[in-house]
Amino acid sequence: MGACNFRDSARGKNMSEAYKNACHEAVSEYGNDSYNGTISTTSGVTDLTNEFKRSKLSINEFIEKNIDNARKWGPALGVCTEEPIGNTNKVKSQVENIVTSGTKKWVLEFVVSEGFGGQNDIKSFRTKGEAVKFARAHTEKTQNRTCIDMVKVLEKGSPRVAEIKYKKNNNERDGKYVFFGWAAE
Repeated sequence: MGACNFRDSARGKNMSEAYKNACHEAVSEYGNDSYNGTISTTSGVTDLTNEFKRSKLSINEFIEKNIDNARKWGPALGVCTEEPIGNTNKVKSQVENIVTSGTKKWVLEFVVSEGFGGQNDIKSFRTKGEAVKFARAHTEKTQNRTCIDMVKVLEKGSPRVAEIKYKKNNNERDGKYVFFGWAAE
């Protein structure tokens, strides 16, 4: 198995996010094979932005000069070519209140869940007896542990009372990053 050089670009709020985006794109296009010849075979990223700026070289000249500093299975080398612009708004979110008319009625339910700590909800019942009967049958059939939790739920409608949305600044943008190095193939 050999190695080939690669050059990718991606956008992100920072170099780490852009690197993850580039790896995700590579896996989507070429698969998760550890010898697929893409950035996804690297082990992280080393930021060379300061060296790039000091060098006064074009990005192509900088890559050509520094490609041999990378190694197979090692980190990719990265350069920020377009700085991200963050959100300068004083308030960066917006609240949307959800108002529903009528009186809210909360009811007690017994929720049967599976696994240690009850990670996977299976079914809910109005009485504890029904829940116990179902949970016992489920445990005997699957041999998996079940739990029963008592919870209050809204009888009708949604319990959601507000949604908070990110308020983007018009000038805000992700940065652009170029990654290069040696990939396993």
